[in-house]
Amino acid sequence: MLGLRPTTAGPAETVDDPLTAPDAARAVEPVLERVLDVHLSRAHDVDPVYARDVAGRVATLVRRGGKRLRTAFAWCGWRAAGGAGDGTDVLRIGAALELLQACALIHDDVMDGSPLRRGAPAVHVDLAAMHRARRMSGSAEEFATSAAVLAGDLALAWADDLLTETALASPHGTRLLREWRAMRGEMVAGQYRDLHAQATGTVGVDEALTIATLKSALYTVERPMALGAALAGADAYTVDALRAAGRCAGLAFQLRDDLLGAFGDPALTGKPVGEDLWTRKPTYLLAVGLGLADAAGDEEAVSLLSPGAAGRPGVTVERMRAALERTGARSVVESRIAGLARTALRSFERSGADLAVRREFAVLVERASGVSPSRAEGVR
Repeated sequence: MLGLRPTTAGPAETVDDPLTAPDAARAVEPVLERVLDVHLSRAHDVDPVYARDVAGRVATLVRRGGKRLRTAFAWCGWRAAGGAGDGTDVLRIGAALELLQACALIHDDVMDGSPLRRGAPAVHVDLAAMHRARRMSGSAEEFATSAAVLAGDLALAWADDLLTETALASPHGTRLLREWRAMRGEMVAGQYRDLHAQATGTVGVDEALTIATLKSALYTVERPMALGAALAGADAYTVDALRAAGRCAGLAFQLRDDLLGAFGDPALTGKPVGEDLWTRKPTYLLAVGLGLADAAGDEEAVSLLSPGAAGRPGVTVERMRAALERTGARSVVESRIAGLARTALRSFERSGADLAVRREFAVLVERASGVSPSRAEGVR
């Protein structure tokens, strides 16, 4: 039983000591390994070239890690709603969420032209390198883009299969499928709004928050917690409290990611720093910076942060970062993150979760937002 810690007497024995959220983030790894092994075996039966080049790269990306936050938040939702005992199904939901994340990362890297992911070449970059190494015909980039789209689709198919299998075996399967369907639609909507904003040059604060919520906040925290709660048969009041907590924590996570994208260390983030600035991603950070620069009459900062700035002579990521510091945008975003973290903790407390689970959620919020529980009013 995966919901309980085994004793030293053997794997079949358990004690009444439920896993914590960090335990769940670790416990999902063997679940993922089993799922990947099954799918890789099936892929090889279909075609060994496809299995090696496409399915193998999906599995490699998933195995390369990540924080497994979605699994941990699903676990928190399940426990907050009274989930106890065998946690196999919630870990399977966590594994499905990690596969969905792989789909999102692969497709996002293609659309953004990102070279790195999790400290290694992005899937489309790796496929282009394979094309050149094997002296294949045609454009390596066009081949890689097409193959990476297929890899992302495959990750989504694996995620759908696992979630559906879990839902069919659960008395709450209809609720699980409803949450899952909504989450997939929100992800696509958020990705499109991101593309649309870049194409139209939209940089408003409201637009940036909409994109951050749809593209990241919902499927990172709110929907995983709602899936966990649904698996436990939570009532409407509990689900509403968890949704509110998850939306705030998820948005705090995305705003922190925006800051890391502009000011972080590539050795820690596993992706290039400044890429979001240079490519003019419609982030909340950039929108706030442009608004503050305009209000202060800082023409240099407006020029650096406005749409199309990256193509102008003399514009560098370093100067853009300096403008964000000078206008106070970085401080504003830090304050917004802290406020979201506080609200997330208060909303989670309304769910009726016991103190141990509230503390675990607070630790997860700290990991996601970079704001410590004590700074976010703590958990009493």
